[in-house]
Amino acid sequence: MRCIVTGGAGFIGSHLTDALVAQGEEVIVIDSLITGTKEHLFTHIADESVIFIEKDLCNDDWMQACAGVQRIYHLAADPDVRASAEHPKHQLQNTIIATHQVLEAMRQYHVPELIFTSTSTVYGEAMIIPTPETYTPMEPVSVYGASKLACEALISAYCHSFGIQSWIYRFANIVGARSGHGVIYDFIKKLQKNPSELEILGDGKQAKSYLSVSACVQAMLFGVEHAKKQVNYLNIGSDDWIDVTTIAEIIIAEMGLSSVTFQYTGGNKGWVGDVARMQLSCDAMKTLGWQPSVNSYESVVQAVHAALSA
Repeated sequence: MRCIVTGGAGFIGSHLTDALVAQGEEVIVIDSLITGTKEHLFTHIADESVIFIEKDLCNDDWMQACAGVQRIYHLAADPDVRASAEHPKHQLQNTIIATHQVLEAMRQYHVPELIFTSTSTVYGEAMIIPTPETYTPMEPVSVYGASKLACEALISAYCHSFGIQSWIYRFANIVGARSGHGVIYDFIKKLQKNPSELEILGDGKQAKSYLSVSACVQAMLFGVEHAKKQVNYLNIGSDDWIDVTTIAEIIIAEMGLSSVTFQYTGGNKGWVGDVARMQLSCDAMKTLGWQPSVNSYESVVQAVHAALSA
């Protein structure tokens, strides 16, 4: 199959590209390299198993690459939830407008299938936990979550208007090698700078679901093969959660540190747009036959090992 991965030089995108190449797919990666890096794809580019196109999706000069493509994995977006409150226009451009451009390219070049990576933040501060795909009302509390929800609406409209089939994956916190943001990355950087003290945003009791990037990619590929609706909404996460202070303790232990003082900034949220509690129901994926291979604790430990060995 000839496919495109937008954002394929980024964190999750590069792992997905690895998996697609291993399956023998013909892969085109389109990435602006704002957050991604070609180093993640060096081997694939060198052996010509991946065609790399450095372009901004908000422009039109990449669309001809869609000719003859059967499937687009659209992962390109601005991934920083916290920064979306400081620079909301970035979300408009790099998430909503970019997604509309992808959909327009699909319409013009008759690409039949789209896989879109959405987020648990579309649910906002859900009153039902674990949260199912059918939860309402969906009231995002971050600009990031709102932009992803807007993209979901656009995708649904294009699917029904132009005969496209889609898989919309709402992710829990995905962690692992090559990640350049998030609580694990932040804590390690802080402790490398000051190994005796760690600032923790909020009260440290924020509890969320985490899943390793390898398990996430496996789930994405599984869902595409087994979910057959025109528009498929599927949560991907683990069956439990872990709090921020426990993550800090894991990192401290793995770094071999002792006598680290925690300094909490206070409040039950870490930043504007944060959600204090998040765990997704993965029953829809389980009905298809998928099970998470790791829990939140194991996913965090694996991610810390990967970050410290990088």
